[in-house]
Amino acid sequence: MNQQVDELSSQLGADSSTETKQSAHEIFISDLHLCVSRPEITTSFIQFLNTTATKAHALYVLGDLFEYWAGDDDMSNPSHNSIIAAFKQLADSGVCTYLMHGNRDFLIGEDFCKAAKITLLQDPSLLNLYGKKVLLSHGDDLCTDDTAYQAFRNQVRNPIWIAGFLKQPLGNRKQQIEVMRERSEREKSIKSTEIMDVNVRAVSALIKQYNYPELLIHGHTHRPAKHHIDSDGHKTTRWVLGDWYEQGSYLICNAQGCESRSL
Repeated sequence: MNQQVDELSSQLGADSSTETKQSAHEIFISDLHLCVSRPEITTSFIQFLNTTATKAHALYVLGDLFEYWAGDDDMSNPSHNSIIAAFKQLADSGVCTYLMHGNRDFLIGEDFCKAAKITLLQDPSLLNLYGKKVLLSHGDDLCTDDTAYQAFRNQVRNPIWIAGFLKQPLGNRKQQIEVMRERSEREKSIKSTEIMDVNVRAVSALIKQYNYPELLIHGHTHRPAKHHIDSDGHKTTRWVLGDWYEQGSYLICNAQGCESRSL
């Protein structure tokens, strides 16, 4: 659990200012998959950071900001410069920004976060928001029916594997990632949609592990929806964030509740 996030959010929820209570809100997004092949989405996202996000108290990016991230030594890539600059500008304006690793960009490291002025969150992270417990996750580890993916995830998230991979030249890493992506797309084309969705038992176990939070917010599945869960007599609302492949969307939460919005 990220203590900094928890304390910050608790202070926000306890603010006695009427104006703050009415206007303060948090924004949650995920699965933007920014890449050079879809420059219009990058342009839309930067505009989002420069407008909509500036009105928020905090912005949470719950994984897969990029289509892939080969390592922080790729930050000099011109396609990344504008994104980093936009994040920094948002943070300088007073908006707290947080990032969680996804399955595509788990190699984002301290150098990127420092340049973009982003706080990296562990997955999952629990915070207190307006008096409610909110659990955040990317969501891929909840897709336990996809055993092949889970085995691959365990391999590439191993610190030893990561250290060895990052020692290779950047060009080699990108080539290997492209091969992995092509293989992943072929495998997904023959998998059922049910296998690639979250497992109900895994969701229930996570909720129980974190003492039944009122909200669970995650992405990954690209199936934006609002689900109501009853676990052992405790009620949890599970919000699934949408992807930005075709049109961007975000979840806005304030003291009154949460609402999904499109750009």
